[in-house]
Amino acid sequence: MAHDPLSPDHLIGHVKDATYFDLPRALGGHVELPQIYHGSPLYTPSSNLIEAFDLKITKFMVLEVVAAVLIMLVAIPLANKIAGGRLAKGRLWNALESVLLFIRDEVARPAIGHHDADKFLPYLWTIFFFVLTCNLLGMLPWLGSPTGAFGVTGTLALLTFGCVIAAGSKKMGFVGFWKAQVPHMDLPVVLAVFLKPMMFVIEVVGLLIKHFVLAVRLLANMFAGHLVLGVLVAFVAKIALQVTSYSDPMFLGVSGASILGAVGLSLLELFVAFLQAYIFTFLSALFIGSAVHPH
Repeated sequence: MAHDPLSPDHLIGHVKDATYFDLPRALGGHVELPQIYHGSPLYTPSSNLIEAFDLKITKFMVLEVVAAVLIMLVAIPLANKIAGGRLAKGRLWNALESVLLFIRDEVARPAIGHHDADKFLPYLWTIFFFVLTCNLLGMLPWLGSPTGAFGVTGTLALLTFGCVIAAGSKKMGFVGFWKAQVPHMDLPVVLAVFLKPMMFVIEVVGLLIKHFVLAVRLLANMFAGHLVLGVLVAFVAKIALQVTSYSDPMFLGVSGASILGAVGLSLLELFVAFLQAYIFTFLSALFIGSAVHPH
């Protein structure tokens, strides 16, 4: 019996991470990734909503490596071109240089300050292009977007969090950074004893929540977009199970509407891929700037 194309398990299975690629039969069909570790999971959660922690190689890991290699293939030649003071000629190089300058002049320097921004540009450039490339890989059929997994977005947010702590600690000292989390207030000693520890806890929790939301924002947008796209395409498979001929008017009508909807949503997802890379980079710069200049 054929499975239901619109069942939640089937749809989510095509969006979430896996140890295989589902390709068309002409391209190899179901391709399992080779595994180095064959032991039991290091941690098995009690809830089915959380996947077990193991050392398996997954398709998102492969796509992340592909993204990193693509970035290197583009960035290294560009860096070599301009290292000696030469102009980056050509549409591709000029476009890349424009993006780099935009992140420097419109994101990093306004958020962090002209004096400190350039020190964080390598990180911000890397995070922008890595998120963007991972998002764009999700636009290719049968692959998937690594930024649709919390393990990826959570790690990226954790890197930003580490950068924030390191930047603030270097600027004001480790103790000074944490003291700066509490805004300066002229309070009587009796009130300060109670209010300042409370505000310190609130500010630290707020700092953690901001970076958690940074990860969830990117995850939710990419995961939801690909899930909705999967639903639209699944309508074609669903109606195909209900009709006896592909020339049936119902099949043609539903298929046409689904394909047009999928094309329109794909164009929107293309815009979202760039937008979410920009938002993640902008918020990272904003958090770093608030650490370097707490007041």
